[in-house]
Amino acid sequence: MGHRGFTLIEILLVLVLISLTSVAVISTFPVSDKDATKHIAQGLYQKVQLLNEEALLSGRDYGVRFDEKGRFYQLMLRDSSGWSPLELDKIPAKTDFPEALKGELVLGSNQWDSDRLFKPGSLFDEQMFAEYEEDKKPLPPQVFILSSGELTPFRYKFVLDDETEQTWTLVVKENGAILLLAPGESDEES
Repeated sequence: MGHRGFTLIEILLVLVLISLTSVAVISTFPVSDKDATKHIAQGLYQKVQLLNEEALLSGRDYGVRFDEKGRFYQLMLRDSSGWSPLELDKIPAKTDFPEALKGELVLGSNQWDSDRLFKPGSLFDEQMFAEYEEDKKPLPPQVFILSSGELTPFRYKFVLDDETEQTWTLVVKENGAILLLAPGESDEES
């Protein structure tokens, strides 16, 4: 009499649990590079908005440092010792891009491009202490999010290597408006 097997309900329950687990795992993976681009662009947009609000509420200054090669960006905080990577719960300080994605930064205002009376620079040889300074402090951000409510105007394009028409663009205007432009969209000034 001893042939006891699994009941139909037990088998169905196991199949449901396996399918729910696989759906949960698969849904965490980006479907394509386009989805990853959209996800990273939306993440930066939300982080800039969050840091703008946090700067106003806390009285702290924040910044974003973009990699010159366009492969990552890093959130930064200014304190008494200078600029350092921002450490927040559940928000990484550094966001790396997938291999096929590259970012292009264009800083907004042209007011610094005009001829200057004095050329920017230092009175002493900066290369003399370059190795010491590199070890000591990280590079400062290019984009500033200040406690006074001011934001550095900029445009950051997320470009896939294979499709230039599929670019997402984060725009911070002179008036402080923060926009995320989907592929094919443009702001009024363009």
